[in-house]
This record gives sequence, C-alpha cells and structure tokens, in this order.
Amino acid sequence: MSRPRLAPLLAVLLATCAPREPAGGGPAPAAGQPELRVGLVIGVAQVEIGSDRPFVVRDADGAVLANPPSGRWRVRRAGNELVSGPSDGALTVRADLALTFEAATAEGGLAVNGRGYRGRVTVARDPAGVTAFNTVAVEEYLMSVVGAEMGRRDASDSEALKAQAIVARTFALRNLGKRASQGFDLQAGVADQVYGGTVTEYPLAASAVRETAGQVITHRGNLIDAFFFSTCGGRTAEGTEVFAAASRAYLRSIHDADGAGEAYCRLSPRFRWRVEWSDAELREVLRQSLPAVLSTAPERAATVSGVAVTGRTGSDRVSQIAIQTADGPLAVEGPAVRQVLRPVGEPALRSAVFHLAERRENGRLRALIADGAGAGHGVGFCQWGAVGRARAGQAAPNIVAAYFPGTEISRAY
Repeated sequence: MSRPRLAPLLAVLLATCAPREPAGGGPAPAAGQPELRVGLVIGVAQVEIGSDRPFVVRDADGAVLANPPSGRWRVRRAGNELVSGPSDGALTVRADLALTFEAATAEGGLAVNGRGYRGRVTVARDPAGVTAFNTVAVEEYLMSVVGAEMGRRDASDSEALKAQAIVARTFALRNLGKRASQGFDLQAGVADQVYGGTVTEYPLAASAVRETAGQVITHRGNLIDAFFFSTCGGRTAEGTEVFAAASRAYLRSIHDADGAGEAYCRLSPRFRWRVEWSDAELREVLRQSLPAVLSTAPERAATVSGVAVTGRTGSDRVSQIAIQTADGPLAVEGPAVRQVLRPVGEPALRSAVFHLAERRENGRLRALIADGAGAGHGVGFCQWGAVGRARAGQAAPNIVAAYFPGTEISRAY
C-alpha cells in the first residue's frame, strides 16, 4: 500500500510541534510528533499531584516555584489564586492562572489522584474550581489509549492492536484543539478516547504503537474522521445513521463477516445480548430518561402501556421508537433511543441493533424485552471485528481498509 504524505497545511502544523523526550520505557521519539493536552479531571474542588522522585513546580510563565524531592501536593482554588503545597503543609506556593508539574529526570513520572502519567501535568483555574490536564507526546499517549481501548491481548491479536494504534493516532491528530475552550485538546474518557495513563500500558500495546509510529488514515490527502466502537454485531452503520454531519465516502455500512458468513466480531462478549424490564422497572427508567432527553414531564412515564419500534436505518439499527402513554404516543428518534430505553443503572442501551417484544397479561404490559447485537454506535472501526480479522490472518493495513474503504495509510511524521 502506498504511503503518501499529508496535505501541506497539516504537514506545516505538525512540523511546528516540537517533540519531547519520553520518560523511560516509552517508544522511540518520532521526529515532528506533536503533544496533546488531555483533560484528566475537570471542574473539581481539589486535585492531588505526586511523585516518588524529584519534580518541578512552575507557574504559567515557566518560572520555577519549587523543586520537591518527592511527595504529594494538593492544588485547590482560593478566590482568584491557585494554592498548592505538600500534604504536610510545610510549603505553600501560589499562582494566578496555572501550576505545571513535571518530573525532574527522564526516569520520573507523575501521579494525578494516585494514577500515573507520563509528560507534564497542569492544574488551571476554572469556573467550578480546578481542571488538571496532562501534556504528553502523541506516541506516549497512544500506548495508554491502545491498552485501554483494546484491553490486554496476546500475540495473536497484534495486528488488531496495530490497527487500533493507527485509528487512535488519526483520531487524536484530527481532533487537536477540539476542546480548546476548556484549555485542552481531548478528554481522557469515552467521550473522546479512553486514556488511563501508565496503568493501561503493556508491552504488546507499546509495540503496536512503536511499529506504526506516525501512521494515520487519510482520504484525498486529509485526515479522516476515525470513528470507532466495540462491536458491530455483524454489520457496521453508515456515518449519517448516527452522526448527522458524517456524510463521508469512507463511512459506509459494511457486512463484517468472513467467507462463511460468520461475523468477525462474534468473539465479543457483547455480540448478542438481552435486556428485560419489568413494568415497574420500565416506568422508573422512563421517569428518569424522558425528562432528560425529551424534556417531557416525568409523570407521563407512569401511564406507559407499550413500546414499539417504528423506524429502522439501512443497517437495521433502530432509528425511532414509539412509547404509548395515556396522553398519546411519544416519538423518540436517533441516538436518543439508546439513552431513553436504557437498562436499569446504566447510561444507555448497548447498541441500536435490537428487536422488542412485549409480555402482557390480560392486555396489560408486564415486561419489555430487547434482544440485541453489538455495542457502541456502529460507525467505522469495529474493535472486536479487528480482533477477529487479526486471528484470521489479516494485517493491520487490510483491517483498516476494511472499515474505512477508499482510504490510505499515510505518514504524519
């Protein structure tokens, strides 16, 4: 597969980002790689930064405020200042805008609320208190992301890990500055990519990052929108089925099955699933979800008498449901379906690939059952499908091409 360079504008952007030397154990630095600012904790009253090795504390202008030999420091907001110091109260430093913590040696690292991270950690004021973000080189960031997103795999899944590394790198570079209004680029959770710091790193994931260093997915010279998710259930979704603005030639629905018609993601524990709500559970779930999603009075949930699928997308995902109430039907559409019709104690239904059945007694609804397939929104890269494809002998470039047809793997740096 050819590996063209990126479009000139992106190449200039990346060329201006100076690489930093990674802490011990990281991948070899790639020339020209940018740094990412990853939001770790947002709008909290206090955050704890610590290290068992020497570190440096700087203000927003880079001036050194302290050189602790080790220990744990707490940072909080006091009026228009940030106040920080060790847990024993032996020293206090103050700053107007932000405090940055960094390891004093290449072997050092930092912990935020007990979780380890590479790179630097900045704590900044925000309207609710303080926000902490980690500034880290892209390749170091990816070692954690690949481990967190794919879990601990063995050597048979190495090509899937490489494919995930390429997808995650593309997502990160495509979304530089996405959350600039909050002072960082990406969040550390599922809203962007799961980033767990050093605890989610492991050798096979690090190797996947190192062997694909700088590789990204492009379409006509531009970075793609690299959507990914857990399990497609046998067929991925068209981009616009989930994201209104995601009309892309490479975000097509594909049948994700081998020559025998078996879904590549059938290994997933979420390949097939069932959720059942009693009538009381259904009303309680809807009492909470309907006001939040549809701004509907919670009392309407008390009169629910039935739920039916009333619309499907081209990939057989549910696009609309009708909830029957004493005051008439409520229509729920698009991604809101998964938020409204969610399992007890969970934020959303696993996927929009499901069929509903009602259990009735004397005409009264007694239970609602959803039989479904897959997990996640279904657009783009299927993580469990990638594992299945790797075990079938497919290489990372072929796996990427299967989920993003018509794209190329290019060098960002």
